[in-house]
Amino acid sequence: MRQLYMKQKMLSVNEKFSVTDKHNQTVYRVQGSLFKLAKSFTMVDKNNKAIGKVTKELFKLMPKFIVEVKGHKTLRIEKQLTLFKSNYQIYSEDIEVRGDILSKHFDVYQGRIKIATINQKWLAMTSTYEMTIYNQDYEHLIVLLVAAIDFLKAQQRKNNTSSSTNSQN
Repeated sequence: MRQLYMKQKMLSVNEKFSVTDKHNQTVYRVQGSLFKLAKSFTMVDKNNKAIGKVTKELFKLMPKFIVEVKGHKTLRIEKQLTLFKSNYQIYSEDIEVRGDILSKHFDVYQGRIKIATINQKWLAMTSTYEMTIYNQDYEHLIVLLVAAIDFLKAQQRKNNTSSSTNSQN
């Protein structure tokens, strides 16, 4: 079992952030594509070796993200069309997410075996994702999945803020 941490609000002006272990040592770094039309994030290990990538597909009616680990497409996340609440579906041949990915807690399964638990906690005045990974074979996928989910949440907050601002005008 291994615990990793990722701070929410990670997307700063330069769109770089670190994933740390329980000793606050950087395990992975993720960098976003600041000026590209197709938004993407690339994850590297502490030796700067590419691990994976999250890419937002362009020109889709609803947002859609592809997660790749070591060059292989492993899952996609799609926003579902609903009337009142945002809902996202995760499609993967290998894993299943149980729980609401937009909430504070969800689990990831491979078949009937739990491979990770993700909790969002308030630590040191910031919201932090705590990833408890039970099967390290899936560590890269879990970290990229959480990075994609955090980006979805940031987009949703941005859209909600602009919607409420527009409705007040």
